[in-house]
Amino acid sequence: MEWELPMQVSPACSCMFSPAWAQQIAACGVAVPVCPRVQHQYHSKIDELIEETVKEMITLLVAKFVTILEGVLAKLSRYDEGTLFSSFLSFTVKAASKYVDVPKPGMDVADAYVTFVRHSQDVLRDKVNEEMYIERLFDQWYTSSMSVVCTWLTDRMDLQLHIYQLKTLIRIVKKTYRDFRLQGVLDSTLNSKTYETIRNRLTVEEATASVSEGGGLQGITMKDSDEEDEEDD
Repeated sequence: MEWELPMQVSPACSCMFSPAWAQQIAACGVAVPVCPRVQHQYHSKIDELIEETVKEMITLLVAKFVTILEGVLAKLSRYDEGTLFSSFLSFTVKAASKYVDVPKPGMDVADAYVTFVRHSQDVLRDKVNEEMYIERLFDQWYTSSMSVVCTWLTDRMDLQLHIYQLKTLIRIVKKTYRDFRLQGVLDSTLNSKTYETIRNRLTVEEATASVSEGGGLQGITMKDSDEEDEEDD
């Protein structure tokens, strides 16, 4: 797969996010001061070092994940309304659909991204034993992902989304929401203003496309459905 969390990241995460790491650092000190006050300051500095290091690692991991999503959105940008590529593609698909069943366009990109996210979540769950840090990582990952999608949509506020863009985004946004909910991300984080902005925009675009495309969404919708949950199981 093109998108994959490097395996060498896992042992590093496991070590960094382990409470035992703090004990190892303390044990490696040349001399631990005897004075209780100085000793407290000594351990406080160690705690600060660990906290800052963990923050940096989470930031770096989230940045890597967001870069993958930005790559997906860059591919979708080729279908922006008014571009030559978008017009040519629409004409080709409509012409071909008169003679053969045209497969769902864009779902390969969406499905590949969703698979990458799920695989990365599984790897992190398996290798990192500290739940507190996993929760922080997943919270920031979800929040940053939704922020990137919202910004991308805001940049196209005056454009109607191409049917390919709409279907791919619906797929990615719904699966992202569902997968991070299953990973324990709180509703207060999931249902942020950013997510609601995305949901409202895609719902409006879906309503418009269902009329102009004559059912071109092929069952893909922002509405919740039991059938989709069964499909993922």
